[in-house]
Amino acid sequence: MESAEKSTTFFRFEDLRIYHKAVDYVGWMYQVTNKIDNHDSDHLLQKLNSSARDIALNIAEGSARNKSQFIYYLKMAKSSIRECLVYTTVTHGLNLLNDEEEEYSRTQLMEMTKMIGALISSLQRGSKRDSHEDDDEDHNEERKY
Repeated sequence: MESAEKSTTFFRFEDLRIYHKAVDYVGWMYQVTNKIDNHDSDHLLQKLNSSARDIALNIAEGSARNKSQFIYYLKMAKSSIRECLVYTTVTHGLNLLNDEEEEYSRTQLMEMTKMIGALISSLQRGSKRDSHEDDDEDHNEERKY
């Protein structure tokens, strides 16, 4: 059995708080949309779930790349957040999401946007450091996000 106190994982993105927040959001969104019984809106709900998944997927994909590519994928994750906001607004307007669900989604999306922005800033600062610094320091700083 694996230790719950494991400090790092094989996959770097699993050490990022933003990744876990994005995965939690996907799970929450699936629970909310699965309760909606409106076959006319199935395509819209699929797009909403897809854009929610894309947040976590872009973070994971980018983490395996170099810093500039990781920043690109993080920006793509922010684009997926904006898509989620639009789909959330539309589904709320169609009375498929209630006020509480719409507010929770909006709050989570804003928090993720801030976290990704902070991670991007950290990576950009890290790119300007002297090249002889230890890479583990950058990785440890990234784990905050």
